[in-house]
Amino acid sequence: MKRKILLIDDEINILRVLRAALGKTYEVSTAKTAKEALSILTSEKVDLILSDYKLPDMDGIELLERVREELPDTPFIIITAYGTIERAVEAMKKGAYTYLTKPVNLDVLYSIVREAISGDGPSQRNSKDNGDNHQLLNLLGKSKAMKEVFTTIKRVSKTDARVLILGETGTGKELVARALHYSSLRACKPFITIDCTTIPKDLLESELFGYDKGAFTCAYEDKVGLIEMADGGTLFFDEIGDLEYSLQKKLLRFIQEKEFSRVGSNKKVSVDVRIIAATNRDLEDAVKRGDFRADLFYRLNVISIHIPPLRERKEDIPLLAQHFLEIYRKNIGKDIKGIEPEVIKILTDYDWPGNVRELENVIERAVILCNYDLITRDCIPQKLICPSDGGSSSIEDYQGFNLLDIERKVILSALNESSWNQSMASRLLGISRKQLRTKMKNLNIPFVPDPHLRSGKE
Repeated sequence: MKRKILLIDDEINILRVLRAALGKTYEVSTAKTAKEALSILTSEKVDLILSDYKLPDMDGIELLERVREELPDTPFIIITAYGTIERAVEAMKKGAYTYLTKPVNLDVLYSIVREAISGDGPSQRNSKDNGDNHQLLNLLGKSKAMKEVFTTIKRVSKTDARVLILGETGTGKELVARALHYSSLRACKPFITIDCTTIPKDLLESELFGYDKGAFTCAYEDKVGLIEMADGGTLFFDEIGDLEYSLQKKLLRFIQEKEFSRVGSNKKVSVDVRIIAATNRDLEDAVKRGDFRADLFYRLNVISIHIPPLRERKEDIPLLAQHFLEIYRKNIGKDIKGIEPEVIKILTDYDWPGNVRELENVIERAVILCNYDLITRDCIPQKLICPSDGGSSSIEDYQGFNLLDIERKVILSALNESSWNQSMASRLLGISRKQLRTKMKNLNIPFVPDPHLRSGKE
């Protein structure tokens, strides 16, 4: 039986997007007001609640408090705009599982929902090291490279040393950051993520450092920044290599002095945070090109942890595949016993350009399609079985097309391969979902699938 989620938001389009993202795995109910949600909760049993902070009849914190009275153990996730993150942190102190910021990253959403419903939260994750280095705080691997990662995490987690996590997209850099936090003495304090690629550049400084009332137009009240909200806990800069150059100096000064000023203020604010950063870029090369400050790089790179791509730790693939199978067969409600040896060999032979994320998507897809006791080769994408069929093309294949035509064909191919799941397609293409949507707009590819485009016809 599928687990059940209650989505609460007064914006119908957001409800549709979230329902589409979660509906293939979970049973989903929706409500547009807090009153409607409370009514549903009196008649239906739900396994998780996902609510916008701003609702027409009450805010998310008030709804959380009402729900906690009757359902103290049901995970409650807050969705908020960047301008109300401090309210979301307040909600976490009152029992919310976590918060997500708009626009919601559907990959992160799915991962957190899965984790919350399975009961695999911070307190449970802390107890999962089995002594054999196969799993540590939701990280899995028995390869030599991953054992080295686990060892480094154990050695530095109890310190406040700054850590720079390096690795390709999809290797699990944020999981390592969370493992460092939840293994540390700061585990009960906030873990605040700053995605340097998604916060608009013109808002990034005020989001990081906060601002005083009147600092600029529309600054109608004082605002606490993300750095201040992480006080006592961990501040995780995801994709630090994309941080605006002009902000790198201010971040460096904060690291050195452990204090900063809000935008529009001369008053110093002192905070105690541990800084962890991650990037898929070669920062040393960026320093040589002048794109990244050398002094900031050396400040961040006290301890470095390199997460190897999946193609370099293929002995971990069967372990990871089985792990994802256990998750999705429970979530989807299918009694699948395991994976055929032939499929395990196919998975192990494939190079996984999308790394662990791509493997997880393949297993989820296989569970959905599987009608047998075991996952067979019929349940996995053809490109894994015959990589050359979709992976190599000669220049003759593109005669008569200009570069934009070729790009359009490649994007449509990725969309069709992923059943028009934009998050999955972006991973296949090696770009962010935001970049994919920009390219789709520029190439006149509709966001909603067109039957002709689905079939490969123009």
